[in-house]
Amino acid sequence: MRGLLAALLIVLAGMAAAVEPDEILDDPVLENRARVISRDIRCVVCQNEPIDSSNAGVARDLRLLIRERLVAGDSDDEVRQYLVDRYGDYVLFKPPFKPSTYALWLAPFVLLGLGAVAAGVALRRRGGRGSSEALSPEDEARVAELMSRYDQEQTKKDG
Repeated sequence: MRGLLAALLIVLAGMAAAVEPDEILDDPVLENRARVISRDIRCVVCQNEPIDSSNAGVARDLRLLIRERLVAGDSDDEVRQYLVDRYGDYVLFKPPFKPSTYALWLAPFVLLGLGAVAAGVALRRRGGRGSSEALSPEDEARVAELMSRYDQEQTKKDG
């Protein structure tokens, strides 16, 4: 248990220090802009982790590229567009809503709708077999006989 906790702390410490000291720009304004941009850029290796907190080599290269473009005078939008041109809309955590990303944006709603339809069909099918159906006279007689036997056995055990 102690080893697991130590490993977890090492991983968390590594995540906190993803931006290397040699990457940080001298100009605090440019560095802040770089940090804001890199929080919105997806690591193409880690997939659901921003490059700002990723230790992957590609993430480091992208962080350096962002800083390089900012130092060269690019605006934040120009830097983002450069990355999209190079890696596609996938690199953005919030891709634009356009024909090539419709599936990405609409898939959760389609899946939710399909799940609701499936649940409705399952409930409708199940509804006809509820416990409110009446027993046939033969079944009622059989249940009465079994209950009578059970009561007799319980009386013998208690008495």
